[in-house]
Amino acid sequence: MMGLAACVLLAACASPPPAPEAPSAGLAATPWTLASSAAPDGPAWQHYKLPGKQPSQFRYVRMDGRHAMAAQSKSSASMVRQAVRIEPEELGSVRFSWKVPDLIAQADMALRESDDSPVRIVLAFEGDRSKFSGKNAMLSELARALTGEELPYATLMYVWCNTRQPGTVIVNPRTDRIRKLVVESGPDRLRQWVDYERNIRADYEKAFGEPPGALVGIGIMTDSDNTRSTTQAWYGPVTVGTAGRLK
Repeated sequence: MMGLAACVLLAACASPPPAPEAPSAGLAATPWTLASSAAPDGPAWQHYKLPGKQPSQFRYVRMDGRHAMAAQSKSSASMVRQAVRIEPEELGSVRFSWKVPDLIAQADMALRESDDSPVRIVLAFEGDRSKFSGKNAMLSELARALTGEELPYATLMYVWCNTRQPGTVIVNPRTDRIRKLVVESGPDRLRQWVDYERNIRADYEKAFGEPPGALVGIGIMTDSDNTRSTTQAWYGPVTVGTAGRLK
């Protein structure tokens, strides 16, 4: 299983291990089907919450004629994630969309004490873990002890920033193995659906300065635990292109 729970751990400053949440009703036969805890490695999405942290709430809705995952955070943090396996030579594009009513005024994703965001698309990658610094190796071992999963070799997040220009790379304040690429900035496109198609390889190389390894996990995350605030958003389906096609 990919180590996205470790990313939640580092992003949310939580200490206990994550536990899968029971599936929500009404999600069958939608792009946001949640799996049961009996099949944690299946193709469906999993909601992982952190004991000791109030979990964000995720539920399937129809929003403006779209399939959507509604997310609400009240001083909370958790993630909906999916295990995948796409080899580096097969990586194509990722398509996603979101609708955000308001930004978190106090948030700054470059600072530990205010690293919150109403929306994040999270991609986790394999790589040569022997390149880890001593600090990152220690963090990875700590993550494994607390969550049962090592820190991914690299995690790329697409985020909406309050002030930084699109194209800006924000290094996570706890580990440089998590980097955020700003794809939206400021209030101009709030309260409307915004659609994206991003080249995974190009974005990874921009963020990390090297070719990507295999893509092993996809997630969405809405969190406001550090700023102790309330936020909400809606996510459209996330689709990943392989060998010239999306799936």
